[in-house]
Amino acid sequence: MSRPAQRAAQDGPDPVQLEIIRNALVAAAEEMSVTVWRTSRSSVVREILDYSTAVFDADGYSTAQAARMPVHLNSMASCLRDIVEGPVPLAQWCDGDVILTNDPYSGGQHLSDWLAFTPVHDADGQRVAIAGILVHHLDVGGGAPGSYDPQATEIFQEGIRIPPVRVVSEGVRNEALIRTLMRNTREPANVGGDFESQLAALKTGAANLRRVAARYGRETLAAASAAIQRHSEAAVRAAIAAIPDGDYAFEDFVDDDGIRDGRLAIRVRLTVRGDALHVDFEGSSPQAAGPVNCTLNMTGSAVVCACLMSIGGDIPANAGVYRPITLSAPPGTVVNAAPPAPVANRMATGHRVVNAVMGAFAQALPEQVPACYYGVSYAYSLECVNDDGSRQVYFDLECGGWGAHPQADGASAFSCGFHNIANSPLEMIEQTYPLTFTRYALLPGSGGAGRFRGGLGLAREFRLDAPQGRFTANLDRFEVPPYGLAGGRPGRPGRLLLKRGGDSTWQPLRSKVSGVSLRRGDRIRLETAGGGGHGDPAERSPRADAHDRDEEYLSPEPSPPGDG
Repeated sequence: MSRPAQRAAQDGPDPVQLEIIRNALVAAAEEMSVTVWRTSRSSVVREILDYSTAVFDADGYSTAQAARMPVHLNSMASCLRDIVEGPVPLAQWCDGDVILTNDPYSGGQHLSDWLAFTPVHDADGQRVAIAGILVHHLDVGGGAPGSYDPQATEIFQEGIRIPPVRVVSEGVRNEALIRTLMRNTREPANVGGDFESQLAALKTGAANLRRVAARYGRETLAAASAAIQRHSEAAVRAAIAAIPDGDYAFEDFVDDDGIRDGRLAIRVRLTVRGDALHVDFEGSSPQAAGPVNCTLNMTGSAVVCACLMSIGGDIPANAGVYRPITLSAPPGTVVNAAPPAPVANRMATGHRVVNAVMGAFAQALPEQVPACYYGVSYAYSLECVNDDGSRQVYFDLECGGWGAHPQADGASAFSCGFHNIANSPLEMIEQTYPLTFTRYALLPGSGGAGRFRGGLGLAREFRLDAPQGRFTANLDRFEVPPYGLAGGRPGRPGRLLLKRGGDSTWQPLRSKVSGVSLRRGDRIRLETAGGGGHGDPAERSPRADAHDRDEEYLSPEPSPPGDG
């Protein structure tokens, strides 16, 4: 190596070259994402976009990611660390390997999320990077269609559990393992197609990373990756340093765990000292009997997301972002569950972690942090039994209203960055499944009042057109509404309703239900929560009130009429 090249490898590329390499790594992650979007089969992947892709350096630290789901991306990094520091050390990874896992207690989130990683080697056979992808698969077995069983009391009831394992070894697929995985799903065609898409995306990412390494050299790529991480770390430290030193506490609650009544507390204390932040969950509720538990990796993902949402700034997300933030959570709590606790509905608690951390940040940054958003992934599934006896699993996710900002109203019916889901077109769902949607609209009156109003939630209502169905829901924020700030009112909580085909009235359902038997003509109606308001409602401008009246945002929608 020449002397200038040696200096470049030691000090890192010049700023222009560094930015070129950073964007090339982001492009590699984005092209993996596009590969999944163009080749996947199920609506949960192709339409909702419930997947994420990322690039890691040769040692397994994240350097770039696609614009997908923070809940995935922040935990992918910790999952990879758990794998390489535990069951499959990096020294054992070979060119062409693909390591697969979905085990929440080996760095995963819940059993539907399959994480896969492949090492990238250069022409000299040296590892230069790792490509990673997480895909939510439509059904992985367990006690409920869609693998979200709110009655599960241990992880063994939630589906097939995959420890870190080579599903591809030096380019050779483990077909026996793949057949075993497909035998444990109610939707082998969709899950199989999505899994092939996942593997194809890894090949795309590996090819692009190999080209970057060939163009700039292994040493320059390594130096650039380290510099990218250092720059993000410095940016986060600067943002934390701008926060007044102190301790800031907040608490929020999950409605229940689906098994036992009673709220679950999420208590958080932020300690800001200089350019470092510590987040402590001492006092949070013990782990739950039902599947709302988070592993520590999942909680850490929510913490990082809440921190970045609160401090703001355009900071490239990578391993450097995590370094100024430390976390402690007592083992055996709902935010640091121990096996074999069930975790399928971990997002109920994960969102609440985001809400609680942002509530604490609002004390430190009152002019910067918004009121509470809807705070739940509205996950539901319906197994449809068709006239010919065939079965289909319809799975969907919905969102609600954002909390009002100190300077603006909250966004209505807009996905929070934590899960960053996309909308499934109703026409596509109706073409695929025996369903007819009878309502999809904003919910007037659902946003919390304030000087600035919370965003509105949604009403989503559909009719079953198949002879039979079995409905499952994993929801929350029915009892504890999204909080307001600075005198703003809370948003209206959500609710779930059922109307039998021959009935004229709607009956309320609990937020977490499993195996609700449906017949042709029955209807399900989901109403999602609105966001909290910000500031004294008496200070709202007459012009804003007039706009809300003109748009019919204010009057609460009456209960669904009998002929709906």
